[in-house]
Amino acid sequence: MLSETYLQKYADVLVWGLVTARANRFRKGDIISIHYESAAISLAEVLYKNIVKMGLNAVLRYGMNINMEKTFYGESNLKQLKFVSPGDPEFYKALNGGIHLRAPESLTHLKDIDPKRIGAVALSRKHLRDILRDREEKGLYGWTLCMMATEAMAYHAGITFDQYESAIVKACYLDKDDPVKEWKRILKDSSVIKKWLNKLPVKKFHIESANCDLIIKRGEHRRWLGVSGHNIPSFELFMSPDWRETEGVYYADQPSYRSGNYVEGVKLYFRDGKVEKVDTKIGEDFVKAQIAIDAGAKSIGEFSLTDKRFSRINQFMANTLFDENFGGSYGNCHIALGASYTDTFDGDPSALTKKNKMKLGFNDSALHWDLVNTEPKRVSAILKGGGKVIIYENGEFIMN
Repeated sequence: MLSETYLQKYADVLVWGLVTARANRFRKGDIISIHYESAAISLAEVLYKNIVKMGLNAVLRYGMNINMEKTFYGESNLKQLKFVSPGDPEFYKALNGGIHLRAPESLTHLKDIDPKRIGAVALSRKHLRDILRDREEKGLYGWTLCMMATEAMAYHAGITFDQYESAIVKACYLDKDDPVKEWKRILKDSSVIKKWLNKLPVKKFHIESANCDLIIKRGEHRRWLGVSGHNIPSFELFMSPDWRETEGVYYADQPSYRSGNYVEGVKLYFRDGKVEKVDTKIGEDFVKAQIAIDAGAKSIGEFSLTDKRFSRINQFMANTLFDENFGGSYGNCHIALGASYTDTFDGDPSALTKKNKMKLGFNDSALHWDLVNTEPKRVSAILKGGGKVIIYENGEFIMN
């Protein structure tokens, strides 16, 4: 288990992440939810103390355990699956911040549940996520999340519990004397790259690797984001493209666990912005069920690149938070099927109405599924005025 020193450092980094992620400053009396699971209670205790000392009001929410989730997804009728507590919308409208401490005791306990039932739950809660998204766009809400090691996570990653915990410590810079100082440095260095990317007159991006040949349209009024405090750890730089002109083949060589299901070797064939064909080594039926959740699930909502010079993650962790930030020898890119991040809009958020989102090609879906490629790759920018420049190769951004 993490020592008291590591727990305090972890809590300090999470507070930094929460404060950094919110556009406006927190004020005394703001409401912060701390959502945690049983294996994360030691971190929740330290974090709770930090939040109280800041003069904020912490609301604790304890997650369902394995048996509760199996009962809920397996035995609820459709009305029960779609049930939302009457108080939740009002609570979400009052929230100023959220911290999620994830510590799953199992990754596969829902594998026998019909994916349509899980999808129905996601759809029924989309309006709650929309509330928080709108508040975040107005600078009224910020969030962050992290992972605590569990035996289940270590097992599926193919390493011991101690090795998994050590990987978390290393990835989050908790082995440094002042982890927050390290994160501030990463934020500063990544900001230089984001500024450069946002100035490039890009029309489209071209991803090339042994198994990828994908064209993505940048879209108008877009900006690159990342290393914003939202995820601990997070090294990726990302944007939400115009989904309508995605063309070609994308391959996720890294496995993925989702809703109790394991998938591996996912190859997606895009035409006119939508997945028209799916091939996988494992889990094809599940992938097809996921992209049938709603109209937007077959299109992409995110394009991301991670620079290996920032990330200290060099192994599969069986968790998207870490795996989408994989550094290793060649860095990684990932796309997400489903919902866009509307904060990648570079204008006034209040101008981004539902109609304008559609006009600009921001994708809307209850799904958001990150699929990661760690192969050696080259990413080029096809420029508006003609020409093509390499912006990422061998796991590093190439600033021209």
